[in-house]
Amino acid sequence: MVRQLPVMPGADGKRAGVAQRGAHKILHWLLTYPGDTWQQRWLAAGADADKNWMQPIEDADTGDTRTPTAKRTETLLGLTCLLLCRVVLPDYDFLSRLKSARVFALTRAVFSPEVFARIEQADVRAHMSTRQFLTGVAAITKMVLHTGRNPEHLTVEDLFALRGWNLAHRSYAGSGTSEAWDLLRAAGVLPVEGPMHQALLHGQRSTADLVDDYGIQCSPVRDLLVRYLDERRPGVDYGTLRNMASMLTGAFWADIERHHPGIDSLHLPAGVAEAWKDRLHFVTRENWPTKVRKSRLRILIAVRSFYLDIQQWAVEDPSWAEFAVPCPVRPTDTQGGAKADKKRTAEIHQRIRDRLPHLPVLVDTAERHRAEQAVLLKIAQAAQPDEKFSHGGVDYQRIHTPKHVCARNTATGELVNLTRAESDAFWAWAIIETLRHTGIRKEELLELTHLALVSYRLPDTGEVVPLLQIMPSKTDQERLLLVSPELSSVLATIITRLRHDNNGSIPLVSRRDSHEHVLGPKLPHLFQHKTGWSPTVTSTATVQKSIDHILALAGVTDHAGRPLRHTPHDFRRMFATDAVTGGLPVHIAARLLGHATVTTTEAYLAVFQNDLIRSYRTFLDHRRATRPSEEYREPTDEEWREFQQHFNLRKVALGDCGRPYASPCQHEHSCLRCPMLRMSPTQRPRLVEIIHNLDERITEARVNGWLGEAEGLTYSLAKAKEKLVSLDRSLNRMRDTPGPTVLGMPIISGPH
Repeated sequence: MVRQLPVMPGADGKRAGVAQRGAHKILHWLLTYPGDTWQQRWLAAGADADKNWMQPIEDADTGDTRTPTAKRTETLLGLTCLLLCRVVLPDYDFLSRLKSARVFALTRAVFSPEVFARIEQADVRAHMSTRQFLTGVAAITKMVLHTGRNPEHLTVEDLFALRGWNLAHRSYAGSGTSEAWDLLRAAGVLPVEGPMHQALLHGQRSTADLVDDYGIQCSPVRDLLVRYLDERRPGVDYGTLRNMASMLTGAFWADIERHHPGIDSLHLPAGVAEAWKDRLHFVTRENWPTKVRKSRLRILIAVRSFYLDIQQWAVEDPSWAEFAVPCPVRPTDTQGGAKADKKRTAEIHQRIRDRLPHLPVLVDTAERHRAEQAVLLKIAQAAQPDEKFSHGGVDYQRIHTPKHVCARNTATGELVNLTRAESDAFWAWAIIETLRHTGIRKEELLELTHLALVSYRLPDTGEVVPLLQIMPSKTDQERLLLVSPELSSVLATIITRLRHDNNGSIPLVSRRDSHEHVLGPKLPHLFQHKTGWSPTVTSTATVQKSIDHILALAGVTDHAGRPLRHTPHDFRRMFATDAVTGGLPVHIAARLLGHATVTTTEAYLAVFQNDLIRSYRTFLDHRRATRPSEEYREPTDEEWREFQQHFNLRKVALGDCGRPYASPCQHEHSCLRCPMLRMSPTQRPRLVEIIHNLDERITEARVNGWLGEAEGLTYSLAKAKEKLVSLDRSLNRMRDTPGPTVLGMPIISGPH
């Protein structure tokens, strides 16, 4: 078999003779171990563990006077031939230690070389770096040697097996499995769609699987929990179902079985029930400090609902009757919920009051960091390999890399991937800007697509009104947001970058819903990045990581000097607080945030007057009572013309007003303070003049002792400066852009 290998030279057969001698020595050594096949003897010898077994084979022939290098060459060549003849199938442990490029190259020459040629010519290779491609081909070669199958016969299970070995032995799933997946898929070997990470995503698990995670010992109770959750499943979303399973199975029954072994009935003795409720006050884990359980009331309410639901269902369905027993959670046990809610609301309000004043610093830091990284990358791109350059007082040396632009900090020796650093800085800026201008949830941020940008063109003036369509993530409340000029600039910058990096188009990618565990359709998502060579939607963890990085650069701390951590939801609360304290009606803010009730929005507002709450509630109650049914019909032509005129009436001196249709001005036309003012870039000189005038008026008021007027003018001055900074950011981005950006928004024209 060795002589018949196509890679063996023909005429003199010298190399074939060396290979034969090496293979003979290895087989002679394997005969000393038990087994009916060479593979069984290979395993019995423990040859997969390492390569140390080669040395005794080479030392056994005492009459061989050749050099150790010549002996090792003979052994390796014999082993290579045994692998190519598939006499033995080594494990991935051995192949990872072998590290022989010659063995892998000969494998590709022997087993279906035409398939390997097709893999090398696959379209996906154009999107990979040389290192990624070689790593993927090496993974395919290892699978061929380990499984004993040609590359065209490899399966999805083979790739999962290699990935599992990597996870078990290296704590990461890399080493070419994803690359091998895409190469085999592009070559037509794997009949699958999408990258490997999509195939690894499991969908919604069955109720039985969710319950069995907690190892319930009592079969009747386990079956009852599965049946109860199955009954509730159609009426709740998957995330709620998982929480219910966690509370009822993990926090309730699994805890009781752990502390009271042998219990087999829902009818708990009084002592058992009281002991469980006492333990519920704290979270105890092995090797973790004990802490107070914040979800205690929710768990008690869930358990009480569980018992009461069964009692109610038993009235209509006798099959539930045997489980209808007294509830261990009394009504008094669930009291204190209102007090806990008030405490939690107060903590959230204080959290926002601590963070809202630092928002301008965070925004400026993100803008500055993005600009600095862009300039640094540009300077590095212009430098030659090994050439030194400086930026911001730091000296760098360009390092030659095939794909990314890298440089070494000459002072610290740190190797910096400038391409990745610039990308991270850009997306951190884009995330912060979009969150603060829209107040959307983090899931809604990641669901934004190019298709969410729509516009309405007024037939009379031709003015285009941009709108942002927010897809429902938490509720089924779909909504449209009016896009401000600064937000338009941010979105245009994002779209321009995606098109530039992807040959003029935005890639279509699928997003996995981490709550519902489903994979969405392929859409042109705005927040996407490349993982290796394939685009993927940004994860919620990356969003938080990006915000944390900017916070670290800004050095924002609380009064005690501790770092202030911001979450994406903090931007939503700050958006609501800033808008309402600036005069935006709370019921309009509720619509912008997608809240079903004004009460939910009120809980978001860290600074909110009680009389204002009562005033708006009175207005809303009166409005609902007097709302005519005619409002639910289709608008007439006259009403539609009136609606279109609303956009013309929004024109103000410094720009235009973003207040909703049919709503009066809440500031008595004091536009400078209003968050709904959309500044026109042409009005910048007038805004600068207003700021100078306000400075003079404040000085005059203080000289004359008009302290009340001075305070009001100071507030107006602060708002004017904020608008100037925001306007300058947009103008700077416009200057950095070579020309106008076509957003590709669908335009709705006419009365339809």
